Amino acid sequence: MSFLKQPFYLGKARLPNNIFYAPLAGCSDYPFRQMTSRYQPGVIYCEMVKMEALVRNDPNTFRLLDYDTSMHPIGGQLVGGNPRTAGPAARMIEDLGFDVVDLNCGCPVDKVTKDGSGSGLLKTPELIGEILHEMVSAVEIPVTVKIRAGWDESSINCSEITKIAEQAGAVAITVHGRTRKQAYRGPANWDWIRDCVDAAEQILVIGNGDVMSGEAALNMFETTGCDAVLVSRGTMGRPWIVQDIINVLSGAEEPEWTLEDSRKALLEHYQHVLAYQNQRKATVDARRIGCWYLKSAPGTKSFRQQISRVKSSEEALDLIQNFSL
Repeated sequence: MSFLKQPFYLGKARLPNNIFYAPLAGCSDYPFRQMTSRYQPGVIYCEMVKMEALVRNDPNTFRLLDYDTSMHPIGGQLVGGNPRTAGPAARMIEDLGFDVVDLNCGCPVDKVTKDGSGSGLLKTPELIGEILHEMVSAVEIPVTVKIRAGWDESSINCSEITKIAEQAGAVAITVHGRTRKQAYRGPANWDWIRDCVDAAEQILVIGNGDVMSGEAALNMFETTGCDAVLVSRGTMGRPWIVQDIINVLSGAEEPEWTLEDSRKALLEHYQHVLAYQNQRKATVDARRIGCWYLKSAPGTKSFRQQISRVKSSEEALDLIQNFSL
Protein backbone atom coordinates (compact mmCIF):
# COMPACT_ATOMS: atom_id res chain seq x y z
CA MET A 1 0.00 0.00 0.00
CA SER A 2 1.34 3.41 -0.93
CA PHE A 3 0.75 6.06 1.71
CA LEU A 4 2.21 8.78 -0.49
CA LYS A 5 -0.44 10.61 -2.52
CA GLN A 6 0.78 12.71 -5.45
CA PRO A 7 -1.33 14.74 -6.06
CA PHE A 8 -3.48 15.04 -2.96
CA TYR A 9 -6.81 16.81 -2.72
CA LEU A 10 -8.19 18.92 0.11
CA GLY A 11 -11.68 19.55 -1.13
CA LYS A 12 -11.20 21.26 -4.49
CA ALA A 13 -7.60 22.22 -3.74
CA ARG A 14 -5.06 20.17 -5.68
CA LEU A 15 -1.86 19.80 -3.64
CA PRO A 16 1.43 18.21 -4.76
CA ASN A 17 1.44 15.62 -1.96
CA ASN A 18 0.08 14.74 1.47
CA ILE A 19 3.04 15.92 3.56
CA PHE A 20 2.28 19.30 5.15
CA TYR A 21 4.36 21.85 7.05
CA ALA A 22 2.78 23.21 10.21
CA PRO A 23 2.12 26.77 11.33
CA LEU A 24 4.71 27.36 14.04
CA ALA A 25 4.26 30.59 15.99
CA GLY A 26 7.44 32.62 15.92
CA CYS A 27 9.09 30.19 13.51
CA SER A 28 7.29 29.66 10.19
CA ASP A 29 7.78 33.22 9.00
CA TYR A 30 8.47 34.50 5.49
CA PRO A 31 12.20 33.55 5.41
CA PHE A 32 11.35 30.10 6.82
CA ARG A 33 8.83 29.61 4.05
CA GLN A 34 11.31 30.79 1.44
CA MET A 35 13.55 27.94 2.57
CA THR A 36 10.90 25.25 2.82
CA SER A 37 8.83 25.98 -0.29
CA ARG A 38 11.59 24.84 -2.65
CA TYR A 39 11.18 21.28 -1.34
CA GLN A 40 7.47 21.33 -2.25
CA PRO A 41 5.49 20.12 0.75
CA GLY A 42 1.80 19.59 0.07
CA VAL A 43 0.96 22.85 1.81
CA ILE A 44 2.86 25.32 3.98
CA TYR A 45 0.95 27.14 6.71
CA CYS A 46 1.80 30.65 7.87
CA GLU A 47 1.98 31.46 11.56
CA MET A 48 -1.43 31.70 13.19
CA VAL A 49 -3.13 35.11 13.22
CA LYS A 50 -5.85 36.38 15.51
CA MET A 51 -9.26 36.75 13.87
CA GLU A 52 -9.97 40.00 15.69
CA ALA A 53 -6.66 41.58 14.70
CA LEU A 54 -7.16 40.58 11.08
CA VAL A 55 -10.61 42.12 10.75
CA ARG A 56 -9.25 45.28 12.41
CA ASN A 57 -6.69 45.44 9.60
CA ASP A 58 -3.78 45.35 12.03
CA PRO A 59 -0.60 45.83 9.94
CA ASN A 60 1.52 43.51 12.08
CA THR A 61 -1.01 40.75 11.49
CA PHE A 62 -0.89 41.23 7.74
CA ARG A 63 2.90 41.02 7.85
CA LEU A 64 2.60 37.52 9.34
CA LEU A 65 0.68 36.61 6.19
CA ASP A 66 3.31 37.84 3.72
CA TYR A 67 4.02 35.35 0.96
CA ASP A 68 5.10 35.14 -2.65
CA THR A 69 3.85 32.93 -5.46
CA SER A 70 6.65 30.39 -4.98
CA MET A 71 5.07 29.43 -1.65
CA HIS A 72 1.85 28.03 -3.11
CA PRO A 73 0.04 25.94 -1.99
CA ILE A 74 -0.15 28.05 1.14
CA GLY A 75 -2.47 27.97 4.12
CA GLY A 76 -3.53 30.64 6.59
CA GLN A 77 -4.42 29.74 10.16
CA LEU A 78 -6.88 31.66 12.32
CA VAL A 79 -7.11 31.64 16.10
CA GLY A 80 -10.09 32.97 18.01
CA GLY A 81 -13.31 31.93 19.67
CA ASN A 82 -15.97 34.25 18.24
CA PRO A 83 -18.15 32.75 15.48
CA ARG A 84 -19.21 36.24 14.35
CA THR A 85 -15.61 37.12 13.54
CA ALA A 86 -14.73 33.76 12.01
CA GLY A 87 -16.53 34.19 8.69
CA PRO A 88 -15.17 37.68 7.87
CA ALA A 89 -11.65 36.63 8.92
CA ALA A 90 -11.76 33.49 6.77
CA ARG A 91 -12.97 35.56 3.82
CA MET A 92 -10.01 37.90 4.26
CA ILE A 93 -7.64 34.92 4.14
CA GLU A 94 -9.31 33.79 0.92
CA ASP A 95 -9.19 37.28 -0.57
CA LEU A 96 -5.45 37.43 0.12
CA GLY A 97 -5.03 34.44 -2.20
CA PHE A 98 -4.50 31.61 0.26
CA ASP A 99 -5.29 28.06 -0.84
CA VAL A 100 -6.54 26.75 2.53
CA VAL A 101 -7.78 28.29 5.79
CA ASP A 102 -7.34 26.48 9.12
CA LEU A 103 -8.84 26.98 12.58
CA ASN A 104 -6.36 26.64 15.43
CA CYS A 105 -7.74 24.56 18.31
CA GLY A 106 -4.35 23.31 19.43
CA CYS A 107 -2.15 26.16 20.66
CA PRO A 108 -1.44 25.39 24.35
CA VAL A 109 0.05 28.70 25.56
CA ASP A 110 -1.76 30.52 28.36
CA LYS A 111 -2.05 33.88 26.62
CA VAL A 112 -4.05 32.16 23.86
CA THR A 113 -6.14 29.74 25.91
CA LYS A 114 -7.13 32.21 28.63
CA ASP A 115 -9.91 33.65 26.46
CA GLY A 116 -11.02 30.22 25.25
CA SER A 117 -9.05 30.32 22.00
CA GLY A 118 -6.55 27.78 20.70
CA SER A 119 -6.70 24.56 22.68
CA GLY A 120 -9.11 26.34 25.05
CA LEU A 121 -11.77 25.54 22.43
CA LEU A 122 -11.34 21.84 23.25
CA LYS A 123 -13.48 22.54 26.32
CA THR A 124 -16.37 23.71 24.11
CA PRO A 125 -16.61 21.28 21.16
CA GLU A 126 -19.95 22.64 19.95
CA LEU A 127 -18.40 26.11 19.65
CA ILE A 128 -15.74 24.63 17.37
CA GLY A 129 -18.57 23.44 15.16
CA GLU A 130 -20.19 26.89 15.13
CA ILE A 131 -16.93 28.61 14.21
CA LEU A 132 -16.17 26.12 11.46
CA HIS A 133 -19.68 26.46 10.06
CA GLU A 134 -19.22 30.23 9.79
CA MET A 135 -15.87 29.79 8.07
CA VAL A 136 -17.17 27.19 5.61
CA SER A 137 -20.17 29.38 4.78
CA ALA A 138 -17.94 32.38 4.07
CA VAL A 139 -15.36 30.93 1.67
CA GLU A 140 -14.84 28.73 -1.37
CA ILE A 141 -11.39 27.49 -0.36
CA PRO A 142 -11.19 24.38 1.84
CA VAL A 143 -11.54 24.84 5.60
CA THR A 144 -9.50 22.66 7.96
CA VAL A 145 -9.06 22.52 11.74
CA LYS A 146 -6.13 21.57 13.96
CA ILE A 147 -6.77 20.12 17.41
CA ARG A 148 -5.08 18.33 20.26
CA ALA A 149 -6.44 15.06 21.60
CA GLY A 150 -8.09 16.83 24.52
CA TRP A 151 -7.49 19.34 27.28
CA ASP A 152 -5.97 16.68 29.53
CA GLU A 153 -5.90 12.90 29.89
CA SER A 154 -9.29 12.87 31.62
CA SER A 155 -11.02 14.74 28.77
CA ILE A 156 -9.91 13.14 25.51
CA ASN A 157 -12.56 14.26 23.02
CA CYS A 158 -10.77 14.30 19.66
CA SER A 159 -13.09 11.68 18.15
CA GLU A 160 -16.14 13.74 19.10
CA ILE A 161 -14.59 16.87 17.62
CA THR A 162 -13.76 14.97 14.43
CA LYS A 163 -17.45 14.24 13.95
CA ILE A 164 -18.43 17.82 14.80
CA ALA A 165 -15.90 19.21 12.33
CA GLU A 166 -17.17 16.89 9.62
CA GLN A 167 -20.76 17.97 10.19
CA ALA A 168 -19.67 21.62 10.04
CA GLY A 169 -18.17 21.11 6.59
CA ALA A 170 -14.44 21.05 7.31
CA VAL A 171 -12.60 18.93 4.75
CA ALA A 172 -9.80 17.83 7.08
CA ILE A 173 -8.84 17.72 10.74
CA THR A 174 -5.27 17.64 11.99
CA VAL A 175 -4.91 15.73 15.25
CA HIS A 176 -1.87 16.31 17.45
CA GLY A 177 -1.39 13.24 19.60
CA ARG A 178 -0.86 15.19 22.82
CA THR A 179 -3.15 16.96 25.26
CA ARG A 180 -3.06 20.65 26.05
CA LYS A 181 -1.74 19.80 29.50
CA GLN A 182 1.20 17.92 27.97
CA ALA A 183 2.18 20.88 25.77
CA TYR A 184 5.21 19.33 24.01
CA ARG A 185 6.31 17.02 26.80
CA GLY A 186 6.40 13.26 26.50
CA PRO A 187 5.74 11.18 23.39
CA ALA A 188 2.73 11.80 21.19
CA ASN A 189 0.03 9.13 21.48
CA TRP A 190 -0.78 8.11 17.92
CA ASP A 191 -3.62 5.85 19.11
CA TRP A 192 -5.71 8.99 19.58
CA ILE A 193 -5.12 9.84 15.92
CA ARG A 194 -6.21 6.32 14.99
CA ASP A 195 -9.41 6.85 16.99
CA CYS A 196 -10.18 9.93 14.89
CA VAL A 197 -9.56 7.99 11.69
CA ASP A 198 -12.09 5.43 12.93
CA ALA A 199 -14.59 8.17 13.78
CA ALA A 200 -14.27 9.95 10.42
CA GLU A 201 -16.65 9.18 7.59
CA GLN A 202 -15.70 11.73 4.93
CA ILE A 203 -13.41 14.19 6.67
CA LEU A 204 -9.70 13.59 6.11
CA VAL A 205 -7.51 13.02 9.16
CA ILE A 206 -4.00 14.49 9.24
CA GLY A 207 -1.63 13.05 11.82
CA ASN A 208 0.69 15.29 13.83
CA GLY A 209 3.21 14.77 16.58
CA ASP A 210 6.78 13.39 16.67
CA VAL A 211 7.28 13.19 12.90
CA MET A 212 11.00 13.91 12.86
CA SER A 213 12.10 11.71 9.96
CA GLY A 214 10.93 9.78 6.94
CA GLU A 215 10.75 6.59 9.00
CA ALA A 216 8.63 8.32 11.63
CA ALA A 217 6.20 9.49 8.96
CA LEU A 218 5.93 5.97 7.56
CA ASN A 219 5.30 4.63 11.08
CA MET A 220 2.57 7.21 11.62
CA PHE A 221 0.79 6.24 8.41
CA GLU A 222 1.05 2.55 9.28
CA THR A 223 -0.03 3.01 12.91
CA THR A 224 -2.92 5.43 12.42
CA GLY A 225 -4.18 5.01 8.87
CA CYS A 226 -4.20 8.81 8.55
CA ASP A 227 -4.62 10.49 5.18
CA ALA A 228 -1.71 12.93 5.51
CA VAL A 229 0.93 14.02 8.00
CA LEU A 230 1.70 17.48 9.33
CA VAL A 231 5.34 18.01 10.25
CA SER A 232 5.94 20.62 12.96
CA ARG A 233 9.21 20.78 14.90
CA GLY A 234 10.72 18.32 12.43
CA THR A 235 10.92 21.14 9.89
CA MET A 236 13.15 23.32 12.09
CA GLY A 237 16.63 23.23 10.58
CA ARG A 238 15.48 20.58 8.11
CA PRO A 239 13.58 22.40 5.37
CA TRP A 240 14.07 19.30 3.19
CA ILE A 241 12.29 16.83 5.49
CA VAL A 242 9.37 16.49 3.05
CA GLN A 243 11.80 15.00 0.53
CA ASP A 244 13.16 12.63 3.17
CA ILE A 245 9.60 11.48 3.85
CA ILE A 246 8.75 11.12 0.16
CA ASN A 247 11.89 9.02 -0.33
CA VAL A 248 10.98 6.64 2.47
CA LEU A 249 7.33 6.38 1.42
CA SER A 250 8.55 5.60 -2.11
CA GLY A 251 10.76 2.77 -0.86
CA ALA A 252 14.07 4.63 -1.09
CA GLU A 253 16.50 5.43 1.69
CA GLU A 254 16.62 8.77 3.41
CA PRO A 255 19.48 10.86 2.02
CA GLU A 256 22.43 11.63 4.26
CA TRP A 257 22.64 15.33 5.07
CA THR A 258 26.07 16.52 6.18
CA LEU A 259 27.02 19.27 8.59
CA GLU A 260 28.19 21.28 5.60
CA ASP A 261 24.75 20.87 4.01
CA SER A 262 23.24 22.23 7.21
CA ARG A 263 25.67 25.13 7.37
CA LYS A 264 24.95 26.09 3.75
CA ALA A 265 21.21 25.92 4.42
CA LEU A 266 21.62 28.03 7.55
CA LEU A 267 23.59 30.62 5.60
CA GLU A 268 20.94 30.79 2.90
CA HIS A 269 18.17 30.99 5.49
CA TYR A 270 19.95 33.79 7.28
CA GLN A 271 20.46 35.70 4.04
CA HIS A 272 16.68 35.54 3.57
CA VAL A 273 16.27 36.87 7.12
CA LEU A 274 18.64 39.77 6.42
CA ALA A 275 16.67 40.70 3.32
CA TYR A 276 13.35 40.67 5.17
CA GLN A 277 13.90 41.77 8.78
CA ASN A 278 15.37 44.87 10.37
CA GLN A 279 18.82 44.60 11.96
CA ARG A 280 17.58 44.11 15.52
CA LYS A 281 15.17 41.34 14.55
CA ALA A 282 17.77 39.74 12.28
CA THR A 283 20.19 39.52 15.21
CA VAL A 284 17.55 37.84 17.40
CA ASP A 285 16.64 35.46 14.59
CA ALA A 286 20.27 34.41 14.17
CA ARG A 287 20.29 33.11 17.75
CA ARG A 288 17.09 31.17 17.08
CA ILE A 289 17.67 29.59 13.69
CA GLY A 290 21.38 28.97 14.26
CA CYS A 291 20.53 26.41 16.90
CA TRP A 292 18.01 24.71 14.60
CA TYR A 293 20.48 23.76 11.89
CA LEU A 294 23.51 22.83 13.97
CA LYS A 295 21.94 21.49 17.12
CA SER A 296 23.13 18.02 18.05
CA ALA A 297 26.11 16.97 15.97
CA PRO A 298 29.57 16.50 17.56
CA GLY A 299 31.63 19.68 17.46
CA THR A 300 28.73 22.09 17.15
CA LYS A 301 28.29 22.98 20.82
CA SER A 302 30.77 25.85 20.53
CA PHE A 303 28.90 27.21 17.51
CA ARG A 304 25.59 27.17 19.37
CA GLN A 305 27.14 28.93 22.35
CA GLN A 306 28.59 31.63 20.12
CA ILE A 307 25.52 32.15 17.93
CA SER A 308 23.34 32.52 21.02
CA ARG A 309 25.46 35.50 22.12
CA VAL A 310 25.88 37.46 18.88
CA LYS A 311 25.32 41.20 19.22
CA SER A 312 24.80 42.10 15.55
CA SER A 313 23.72 40.58 12.27
CA GLU A 314 27.23 41.14 10.89
CA GLU A 315 28.72 39.12 13.71
CA ALA A 316 26.17 36.36 13.12
CA LEU A 317 26.84 36.24 9.38
CA ASP A 318 30.60 36.08 9.91
CA LEU A 319 30.21 33.24 12.41
CA ILE A 320 27.96 31.22 10.08
CA GLN A 321 30.32 31.70 7.15
CA ASN A 322 33.60 31.02 8.96
CA PHE A 323 32.92 28.67 11.86
CA SER A 324 35.09 25.56 11.56
CA LEU A 325 32.98 22.41 11.71
